[in-house]
Amino acid sequence: MSETHEVQLTTWAYGGEAMGRLGDGRAVFVPFALPGERVRLRLTEDKPRYARGEVTALLEAAPDRVTPRCPLYGRCGGCHYQHVAYTAQLTARRAIVRDQLVRIGKFADPAVAPTVPSPQVWGYRNHIQLHLSPQGELGFRAARSAAVVPAEDCLLAARPLRDLIPRLALEPESGVERVHLRVGAGDEVLLWLRGRTPTPPAFGVDFPLSAVYTNPEGEAFVLAGRGFLPMTVKGRTFRVSAASFFQVNLPVAEAIVDYLLEHLPLTPRTRLLELYSGVGLFSAFLAPKVGELVAVEASPDACYDFGVNLDAYDHVSLYEAPAAMALEHLAAQGFRPDVAVLDPPRSGLSRPALDGLMALAPTTIAYVSCDPATLARDGRRMARHGYRLAHITPFDMFPQTYHIETVSLWEARGAKT
Repeated sequence: MSETHEVQLTTWAYGGEAMGRLGDGRAVFVPFALPGERVRLRLTEDKPRYARGEVTALLEAAPDRVTPRCPLYGRCGGCHYQHVAYTAQLTARRAIVRDQLVRIGKFADPAVAPTVPSPQVWGYRNHIQLHLSPQGELGFRAARSAAVVPAEDCLLAARPLRDLIPRLALEPESGVERVHLRVGAGDEVLLWLRGRTPTPPAFGVDFPLSAVYTNPEGEAFVLAGRGFLPMTVKGRTFRVSAASFFQVNLPVAEAIVDYLLEHLPLTPRTRLLELYSGVGLFSAFLAPKVGELVAVEASPDACYDFGVNLDAYDHVSLYEAPAAMALEHLAAQGFRPDVAVLDPPRSGLSRPALDGLMALAPTTIAYVSCDPATLARDGRRMARHGYRLAHITPFDMFPQTYHIETVSLWEARGAKT
């Protein structure tokens, strides 16, 4: 694959790449490039219907190209858009969401709102994950590889986490494979070690933090402080355990909460279903607006946190179960929600979970997604069941990366918007 090609790049592609056409008409996807640029590239992947390439020479630069800030950019796989001006990143996200809805979802002309920007485009992440190399060096995974790029800093991480990274040292024989760092209210830091040994390694620090080790069976050992953090959103504090999911960009999480409160038809008579509820971030703000809230979450840690965070509400119930199983049970019990809110993992809804949700037939569905491709796939399935895409808004939860958070509202056929 040493042959080079000159290509005019024309559009954004999901995954942090720009797309152009080779001389034979095949699409070629190129990382660290922008639409509007002319590049010389060599192919790194050559398939019958498409190819991937890497830039060997930038022949014509786009006006939105900027100098990346991080010296590891291009080697570390965490960032994809540091070479793109921030306003252009926002435009790209909107275009990519629309493209995914058209190509995968088969929506003819989806009206995608402008991307809601992040108040912080650097230092916004309250949670980062590092890997341990065979030599015992902490770092981040390389792009499309399991190799670890050693790192002592991350410009996306909140300042307390940046300060902590170079102070961490682990022995290769410790059995630790991943290290999570999370910062909460009052700049309290939680260190979560995930390893392959049944018992934790020897541990000691000379600075204040909480630390937890979990083994392959999911058993947790508190090594220092406590096994959870307080996280504050819109003035409300949540308990978040080491293994519980929580949004990494709190100002954008607040914007999503505001969006749901503004756009969902909530009354004191509303029956609301929340799937993949996590520790109760959305439930805590929706519960005061509705008559009944039923939440579903599979993670035991997140369920425990949910119970603490929503303890004040007698009209809130929680099912600790996979979504499809809980939906089947709720259908058998005759539960019929008016509104459903779901925030699934990047893989989206499984077929049984989606079928279970459709069987309950909520009038309105709010789908919070971190992957426009799986959203488009699930949206196409919901459309077959008579749901109409009423609104979709991208939120920039992850500046400098290709990941895209969206909130879409779906209305059952015949429902009033």
